[in-house]
Amino acid sequence: MKLETIDLRNLGEKWVQQQIADDPSLLGLGDLILKDKERIQPRAGRLDLLLQDPETLKRYETEIQLGAIDESHIVRTIEYWDIERKRYPQYEHAAVIVAEEITARFLNAIQLFNGAVPLIALKMTGYKVGSEHALTFVKVLDEISYGLVDEDEPIAEPTDRNFWEVTRGSKRTVALTDELMKLVNAVEPKAALKYNKHYIGPLLTNTSLC
Repeated sequence: MKLETIDLRNLGEKWVQQQIADDPSLLGLGDLILKDKERIQPRAGRLDLLLQDPETLKRYETEIQLGAIDESHIVRTIEYWDIERKRYPQYEHAAVIVAEEITARFLNAIQLFNGAVPLIALKMTGYKVGSEHALTFVKVLDEISYGLVDEDEPIAEPTDRNFWEVTRGSKRTVALTDELMKLVNAVEPKAALKYNKHYIGPLLTNTSLC
């Protein structure tokens, strides 16, 4: 049977949310369980789904967006992840972005922050199978886990903007990071860019997203 792709906006975000809530393993992140749905965040809206690994107890703050990913969705996901990890520091946390379309522009920006914020990006596709509907999820970005370093190797070796514009990346990718940082500043005004050898991340004086 030929599968027909569909625009999930015709079914609605609540429908998609419920499918994942009923079976979180659909995301391909393991045999997760649902901890909460539409979880109220203090002065910050509602988290779509809070999922947890029953063995490791790691929590996944999951946000769903129909259509293409946008700036506000990225910032909202990071904000909810940050609130939850501060409220429950005894658990490991990861931010999960789920969208029908994840453009290269935003993927590049997300990748630059992924050394500091554990981000997972999933591309979601809806299909019509006979009279039923189905979902598939493809991981397009995984969180980065850094291992131990040798004793004589510095941790998070600092660099500068010029290093990223000339050697590690390009002026265009750094400019994309500047745009995303403006959105982060809307949530955390004290945040500033910190340039390291392997990633660019937000840095705060007191509290931090990192």
